[in-house]
Amino acid sequence: MVLPASSRPSRPLLGILFMCLACSLFPVMNGLVTLLSARYPSEQLVWARQGSHLIVIAALFMPSAGLKMFQTNQMKWQILRSFVMLASTLCFFFGVKYLPLAKANSISFMGPFIVTILARVMLGERISPARMAAILVGVVGVLIVIRPGSEVFQWASVFILASAFFYSLYQVLTRFVGGQDRAETSAFYGGLVGTIVLSFVMPFRWTPILSWSDAAWMFSLGILGGLGHYCVARALVYAQASVLAPFLYWQMVGSLIVGYFVSGYVPDSMTWLGIAVIVAAGLFAAWREAREKGPPP
Repeated sequence: MVLPASSRPSRPLLGILFMCLACSLFPVMNGLVTLLSARYPSEQLVWARQGSHLIVIAALFMPSAGLKMFQTNQMKWQILRSFVMLASTLCFFFGVKYLPLAKANSISFMGPFIVTILARVMLGERISPARMAAILVGVVGVLIVIRPGSEVFQWASVFILASAFFYSLYQVLTRFVGGQDRAETSAFYGGLVGTIVLSFVMPFRWTPILSWSDAAWMFSLGILGGLGHYCVARALVYAQASVLAPFLYWQMVGSLIVGYFVSGYVPDSMTWLGIAVIVAAGLFAAWREAREKGPPP
């Protein structure tokens, strides 16, 4: 089913800038998750991330937007977005406990190709033959990284793939509501359901926080994630999901750097090959699409 049309993008370069900024914040957040996962359950970290996300977004935008920040013309879609975001975050936080950060992020880069397919199905955005070929090549790249059936395969990879699917659906839904609601409204609702749902879970999964520094790191998850998803919401107001998707690869650079400093992990040769295949496929699709459409306005 195709969702009703929203406002058409008019400033794609600004959308790309916001997406790149978001992809600079997320690796730092994921690195903190890797460190904290050794001491705290995933549900607690997601609850801290979602709750502090709400606090940060409210503190930043309520002084200027007031109660308008809570006003939405797309309540059912905003709530669905929030559920989808919760599912994506839970899957990723669980998977990254068992996978090196760089490998987890390389698997999650199947997301841009999933975005393209979902944007076609839900938003009616066109998929060119070059982009369809890139999707197939991207799948090959992910299989090289995961290597199912080999001794290096880990079941946690399935959670990262599930996270990529849910996050792709989140992006497409954000693109849709971006034509109707303010970006700060979308950023606020993005963390609402997760905070409420996990607040009921916390009495059964709570682990006492060991230090003030851990508490500060947990709160910073919401700062980094909230600002990152605000940037995603702004980006998807200005540009189509399929146009922005290749620029998610900027996150790989930060993930490699952060992953090295957090755990000393350096991808093996096959993982590097898979990453190269995935990124090359995405960049090729972006180049062909830009060539077909001409320079952005």
